[in-house]
Amino acid sequence: MGDGPLAGLTGLEFAGLGPTPFAAMVLADLGADIIRIDRPSALAASVSPGSDYLLRGRRSVVIDLKMEAGIEVALDLIARSDFLIEGLRPGVMERLGLGPDACHDRNPDLIYGRMTGWGQTGPLSQTAGHDIDYIALAGALHPIGRADSPPPPPLNLVGDFGGGSMFLVAGILSALLARDRVGGQVVDAAMVDGTAVLTTMAHSMKASGLQTSTRESNLLDGGSPFYDTYECADGRFIAVGALEPQFYAAFMTGLGIDEPPEQYDASTWPAMRRTIAETFRTRSRDEWADHFAGTDACVAPVLSLDEAPTHPANTTREVFIDVDGATQPAPAPRFSASPPGAPSPPRPPGADTDVVLTEAGYDPDTITHLRTTQAIQ
Repeated sequence: MGDGPLAGLTGLEFAGLGPTPFAAMVLADLGADIIRIDRPSALAASVSPGSDYLLRGRRSVVIDLKMEAGIEVALDLIARSDFLIEGLRPGVMERLGLGPDACHDRNPDLIYGRMTGWGQTGPLSQTAGHDIDYIALAGALHPIGRADSPPPPPLNLVGDFGGGSMFLVAGILSALLARDRVGGQVVDAAMVDGTAVLTTMAHSMKASGLQTSTRESNLLDGGSPFYDTYECADGRFIAVGALEPQFYAAFMTGLGIDEPPEQYDASTWPAMRRTIAETFRTRSRDEWADHFAGTDACVAPVLSLDEAPTHPANTTREVFIDVDGATQPAPAPRFSASPPGAPSPPRPPGADTDVVLTEAGYDPDTITHLRTTQAIQ
């Protein structure tokens, strides 16, 4: 295994929740050397850091950012970093003395990555929120779910990680590519912004007259019977995505329907749905999965989090790997010439404080003094 495509890049992560550590995890998975700055309060946390897989692949230092000496240590680490990631409420880093201006004074080439829900500016920038709020305002929550019930929370995949973390990662990498031309800059990644971008195809379909605002009446929202989930005889579920005509034909053949209705004639969909549902209830999920295996019917079993790591397709490709005895998703995507190595397990807060400061040029006496004053812990 190699070191990954981002080997040689260094980053600094100010500890946070959800999208911030996930973005740092992705960058670390791909080879960046990232140091996480934890708060002193993290030392008293009741949750073992080993169970927080989002923290894998990075070293940890504990710095008290309420102390002037702690801020100076942070700035010294910033001076040695290619990029920074922070997810605090707008203005907090500035009040600490670690805002973009202060950091760029110390390191003009720094890429300063900021993760928020509503953005650094705007009428909601100082308002609390969570994934479900951001995707609601971005228009992504309304189209999800059944027509006769409120939109369900789609975990925190859409806002936190899809619209948040991955756009922050893309922003940091883009800014690094532009650094030779423009120097350091700030990347303002807001979950509401990124989530809105994720809805681009839905807006396009609506503008083309191919989608309505009514849930469960469209091609991809459960309105079409050939793109939906169905309960099987054992109470588990099967997913169907037979959108194209050739896949629809294979799906109908697999169900034993010799003369299927015209696929895109919506007037036939209610009756078609009943037939499909009744048919799927005649066998278990795994029986149907085996029945459709190797076909182009676009049928897959709906696996639980416990089941997914053991599915043969996932084990063959090593979609999940063992990290210090824990099964976790493997780094993605894959690279032919610079594959990343296996991520290291999460480190306890402060486990690497002395080593990191030594690498930064601090002598033992200075480290001892900083520890005695509790600027570092």
